[in-house]
Parts: sequence; C-alpha cells; structure tokens
Amino acid sequence: MDTKQLVAFCAVVERRSFSQAADQLGVTQPAVSLQIRSLEQRLGQQLLDRSGRRVEPTEAGMRLYRGAQRLLAQEQQLLAELGEEAEGELKGRLEIGASTGPGGSVLPGLLGEFQQLHPQTHVVLTVSDTQTVVEQVGRRELELGVVGASGRHRGVSFEPLYRDEVVLAVPAGHKRAGKTMTLDELKAEPLVLMQDGAGIRQMIDDELRELGVRLRDLNVSLELGLQESARAAVLGGFGATFISRIAIEGDLAAGTLAVARVEGLEPAREVQLARATGRAETRVAQAFVEFARSRLS
Repeated sequence: MDTKQLVAFCAVVERRSFSQAADQLGVTQPAVSLQIRSLEQRLGQQLLDRSGRRVEPTEAGMRLYRGAQRLLAQEQQLLAELGEEAEGELKGRLEIGASTGPGGSVLPGLLGEFQQLHPQTHVVLTVSDTQTVVEQVGRRELELGVVGASGRHRGVSFEPLYRDEVVLAVPAGHKRAGKTMTLDELKAEPLVLMQDGAGIRQMIDDELRELGVRLRDLNVSLELGLQESARAAVLGGFGATFISRIAIEGDLAAGTLAVARVEGLEPAREVQLARATGRAETRVAQAFVEFARSRLS
C-alpha cells in the first residue's frame, strides 16, 4: 500500500479538513484529494464522509486509520534503525575469497587489523586458486575476491587493488642466487609450478609466450598445487618457482631462499579486487575496501 496515500489520509482524519491536511503536508489541496480518491478506488470503499461541514471518517475509514497508524509507526522505526546502522558502529559479516598469493601473505594481517578496529564484524576468508575464487564471487557465494589475475567471467568486474612483484625463488646457496640467467638456462633449471588456474602460473605463461617460449618447453619437475606448496618444495631443494615476493619476504630475510632473475622477464602484476556485477555492496565490504587501499597504497 502506498504510504504517501496513508499519510495524506491520516492527516485528513486528524485535521477533519482537506485544506488543513494539505497545509500540514506542504502540498496543494487537489493533491491531497487525488491521494484519497486513489486510495478509495484501490480499496473499493468510501473512507471519508464529505457531506457535513467537517470531513469525518466512515466506519471503514476508522479501521483503516488505526491500521495505518501502526504501519506508519513501523515505517518510521525501520527508517530510524537503518539510519542508525548506516551511521553507527560497523557490524556484520564479510565473506571474502583470495588466491593463495594475497590470501597467504597480505590479507590475513589486513583482515585481522580491520576486525580489531571493528570488533562487531565477523570476517571469513576462503583461500583457493584464482579461477575458483572468481567463480564463487560470480555465484555470489563470496562478497569480495582478491586474486592475482583478472579472470574471465561475465558476472564479475575487476579493478586493481595493489601491485605485486613476482620473482623466481631458488634455494639458498643456488648457483644463480642473486644473478641473472638466460632463457636457455631457465629451460634447464628444475622448475616447480603452481596448479593450473593459479594467477601467477597464468601470468608467467603469458609473459613467456611473448618471448616465444611455452611452459612445456621448461623443465617442469613438479606441479604442487598452490603457492605454499611450491614455496615448501623450493625450501626443500627440489627446484625453483615463480612466486609473489611478498610471500617469501620472511624467507629472504632469514636467508633460506634467494631470488634469481631471467633475461627478458620482469614479472609484476596488479592484484585484482573482484566483485559480482550489479551486487549492492554491504557497508562492511565498503569499509574494508577503503581500509585495504589506505594500507596498501
């Protein structure tokens, strides 16, 4: 039922006058009359007796008036609660997905700090490969996704969140540690790849193709799922891997891993924020995106 019509009707009942109701509402008398006529036509009943000097509600009009008072009071209460929610303490649930690069290194600290700042929020982080995260965002199972590469999904939009350097990690003491190797030398190097669908693997494949090289041309000894598995393999001395520098900062500082470079390859990526196209973003999600950008800028 149109609440504007109910407001006009209640004003006429209370003032016993169309003109006084119009003055109260700040509209013209014909506008009030039109609202009442539309309401009566909608309900199929006469609501006001206009035959006397003062306008009086009919029996049906009095029943409607009592019900309308309750409805309008509930509307005011709901609007007040929504206003308090929009301006008061941030609260609610945020379900966010991330590929293993940002999900294993950047996001845990950011989300922990964000939740401490807003203790009435509840944050759930799901870590998977880029393709899976994008599909979950597209199905609206996750509100936000943070992935290492822009996926291809008609129902998902992408925008850059922060820049990440990708390096070739080698075991400490490796003969190429801190040095630059040629593409031919890379082809001879035992290589650990992340699984198909991982953002870093997709990016390196694209970079190599521009240089006329395919992943199948390399000496891939192991394919070990996601980023943490590849890192563990390199720490174990089983090969080298392309990986986010942020993910191995601790290892580099401790001297357990080193970085080698490859001629012609300067891999870096814009880590992407993924959202379902057309989805209305919650206040918690908006606040987290603003918080993350301020920390990562």
